Amino acid sequence: GATTCAQRGAEAFRAAIECAAHAARQGALATFGIVPSAAETGYGYILRGRRELPGAAGCYAVERFVEKPDRATAETFVKDNAYSWNSGMFLFQPKRYLEELREFRPLIAEHCQRAFNAAYRDLDFYRLDEASFAACPSESTDYAVMEHTRNAAVVPVDIGWNDVGSWSALWSVMAGDEDGNVLRGDVYTDAVRDSLIRAESRLVAVLGLQDVVVVETKDAVLVAHKDQVQHVKKIVGELGRQQRTEHLTHRLVYRPWGSYEAIDMGNRFQVKRITVSPGGKLSLQMHHHRAEHWVVVSGTARIVCGDEEKLLTENESTYIPVGVTHRLENPGKLPLHLIEVQSGSYLGEDDIVRLDDIYQRK
Repeated sequence: GATTCAQRGAEAFRAAIECAAHAARQGALATFGIVPSAAETGYGYILRGRRELPGAAGCYAVERFVEKPDRATAETFVKDNAYSWNSGMFLFQPKRYLEELREFRPLIAEHCQRAFNAAYRDLDFYRLDEASFAACPSESTDYAVMEHTRNAAVVPVDIGWNDVGSWSALWSVMAGDEDGNVLRGDVYTDAVRDSLIRAESRLVAVLGLQDVVVVETKDAVLVAHKDQVQHVKKIVGELGRQQRTEHLTHRLVYRPWGSYEAIDMGNRFQVKRITVSPGGKLSLQMHHHRAEHWVVVSGTARIVCGDEEKLLTENESTYIPVGVTHRLENPGKLPLHLIEVQSGSYLGEDDIVRLDDIYQRK
């Protein structure tokens, strides 16, 4: 049954980890190759060499890495048991990887070292230096190191693996209804088959379609054929070129003190729902371009506005003028919920001057 298959996969994976760990102790950079079950064109492939590493039965030197193939090429790979899917899972000693990184991508290694050296603690977070990290070239482990090192090794495994790297892959691993549909949230369907439909914040109705993916969130809505969902990254690239922000900032944003969610915005105004955790305290701050109105929905708020300090409870409100120093704190035992209405000529999150912050944010 399914449980037996899962157990076999787990046992095979444990054995593969032990094999890869043995190779890693000898200085190898090991990866796990998945025995192909189909001519998959969405994965890269690994061609293993003929020889097993000494003392590591089942672990082979890598002959070469292969980019995502077309259908015909993938079919030849599946027939040749020397090829496996590139899972993107690695096992190696950090010291060995850094040695290889410094040899093949010294600029990446340099920026990572700088980011680490200038890092600082923020509560239970360890924040890398943003400027150094942002300046670091972006490149995958495969491209930067694995395709160049002379010490790459691969352990072929058959463990029932799926990287769930796309919405169609998620559909394939989730239990569907009698029509093959995976439905989540407030969804209505009619004459729909073999599709994934996910609604997070409103009713989604789909009629007369097959093999589609529909994903609705507060940030955006995706509608695609299951064969096309691998191209979502093109959308992200286009959003960047258009200088949009959907791929960078979600409507619900978490902060050390709680969270805020954008509800509405227009010309010279923005409305947010703010949640402050018990004991949470926003920074002592001021804004150059916006005023703020706060309405407490539930909980208790301690508010500093200029030289005045006051407590507000449910259904009470206050006004923060432009340029006035202010702070919001939850002194109670329950979460504080309030509605914030911003108005002004500029409403960007970077219009903030922090004068004091218990979370040590810059």
